[in-house]
Amino acid sequence: MFKHVFLTGPPGVGKTTLVQKACEGLVSSGVGVDGFYTEEVREGGRRVGFDVVTVTGERGRLSRIRDVASVSHGRREYTVGQYVVDLPSFENAALPLFRNVGAADGGSRKVFVIDEIGKMELFSQSFIRGVRQTLESSSCTILGTIPIPKGKPLGLVEEVRSRRDVKVFTVSKENRNSILPDILATLQECLKCPI
Repeated sequence: MFKHVFLTGPPGVGKTTLVQKACEGLVSSGVGVDGFYTEEVREGGRRVGFDVVTVTGERGRLSRIRDVASVSHGRREYTVGQYVVDLPSFENAALPLFRNVGAADGGSRKVFVIDEIGKMELFSQSFIRGVRQTLESSSCTILGTIPIPKGKPLGLVEEVRSRRDVKVFTVSKENRNSILPDILATLQECLKCPI
């Protein structure tokens, strides 16, 4: 029996859009949803970074393209490709959400969104601990995204992918418009599962 649902697929295939649509479907059926999405930040049609956006609409900077003006002033700089990760901003936006996962909500389980568990987010040891604790929590089901395997394996990503209580859906251009009902049905089953 599955307890959590994760989407994987190439960058830009529509994983975040599917997560958002699934959340809309869950909320309309009375399921509580909390957590965060990762959104592209664009300026002049060009992607310049990523923000973390909570399901309640609060934003925090995850990363921006490195530019000469952004000197780290002695702080350790975390980078993924051309992006510099703003670890304090990410942690300030995302980590409080993990502290609320176990909060009582009338005894009903809720869905906790983690979009995504990727290279940028994995610079935060507190985030890694939060994900692991939430995977073991009996108070929620995770709806999350993980990258497709590429290059050096990411420890926590492979840990999630290999868990027996995780159902992984691979999103492609061919199935992204038809897979939502399967994701929602699996989430509803996860929420009914005794833990």
